[in-house]
Amino acid sequence: MKFGLRVLMGSVFAAALSASTANAGTIPYPNAGTVNSATYNFTANGGDVTAYFAGASAGYTEVVGLLVNGVDTGIYGLNNQTSNLGDSLDFGVQAAGAQLTFVDKIIAGSSDIWYSYSSPIANSDGIQHAYSTSYASGQIPGLNVNGTYVAFEDLPLGQADLDYNDVQFVFTNVAGAPGPVPGTGVLGLALLALYGAFRLRRA
Repeated sequence: MKFGLRVLMGSVFAAALSASTANAGTIPYPNAGTVNSATYNFTANGGDVTAYFAGASAGYTEVVGLLVNGVDTGIYGLNNQTSNLGDSLDFGVQAAGAQLTFVDKIIAGSSDIWYSYSSPIANSDGIQHAYSTSYASGQIPGLNVNGTYVAFEDLPLGQADLDYNDVQFVFTNVAGAPGPVPGTGVLGLALLALYGAFRLRRA
């Protein structure tokens, strides 16, 4: 019976580990067509926060910006129509722990402007317009920096295709905390329950 419990515990642990790592570092967004339900808490590590252009599929003209502790830096750049892979934009030195919100500014014509933010509460449609994960040098061939990958869904709900690859960037000196991967909480509870049963059997 103890052997059976150990095997079952091993299976549940493997499933929990698989679920928790399935989407880690996945580029591009793995669930195209669905709203990204993750929430992120981006903070500065201290030092220059720099954006590197990592690609784009958008037809609109778009530039990236940054809010620090809710205040717009006023710095926008890396136009998706003219930037090359690896082009960079320095947002200046940001204090460690400062709250960061990334902005995708969409320009259609001379006056039609829409903003997509990396925080759902800042978006007028209330959904997440960014997808983020950690980035290791070379994951995108030719982009050799380590940092935090942030890619945007540029249009509002109802017009968006929800592929989260309209404009893509890697930011350095940024810490980001994604929300839990769906399903890991249930598996974690199951693992704890099995561990408790195993300990009771041994007692």
